[in-house]
Amino acid sequence: MSSPAVPPLPLRDTPDRYGRVTRFLHWGMAALLLWQFIGMVLREILGRTPLVSFFTGSHQMVGTVLFLLTVMRLIWAFANRGNRPAHGEGVLGLGARMGHLALYVVMFTVPAAAILRSYGSERAFSPFGFEIFAARETPITWMVAVGDALHGELGWLMLALIAGHIVMVGLHKAMWRDGTLERMAGRRRG
Repeated sequence: MSSPAVPPLPLRDTPDRYGRVTRFLHWGMAALLLWQFIGMVLREILGRTPLVSFFTGSHQMVGTVLFLLTVMRLIWAFANRGNRPAHGEGVLGLGARMGHLALYVVMFTVPAAAILRSYGSERAFSPFGFEIFAARETPITWMVAVGDALHGELGWLMLALIAGHIVMVGLHKAMWRDGTLERMAGRRRG
């Protein structure tokens, strides 16, 4: 006896599960963020070594892609705002909404601070070999200072928020068994 066919995953989000675009953005960004954090943690532990350079040598390029994906993700989330699975009711639902909002704000602000710093610095900003900002003779010190103050510190805050996000997914899976992971990972409950 065969099981009923699972309908194909929709492009857009539905109240029951996230669509292909949301999942691509979520998991693609997760992989790129993992790459960035591996490099930064190794740099903190090992200093500047060839292994660390392997990861951090692409930091600017990967950060640029993450910034663009974050903008796309914000636009896509707005376009799907009435179709997405609910975060739940009560205090837990409010906590989920606030946690996601904090993640979105930090995912946007971290690369934006790096771009601001680059714009104000004496070095050209040329991810992938394409010059976006030319080198300046005199830095714009306030831009560099704001970028320096925010980029790294908020990056570590983002890591803490991501860790909290993962812990909450674990709680949803192990304790509440409400299908939260399945809605994003692609498996259907049943």
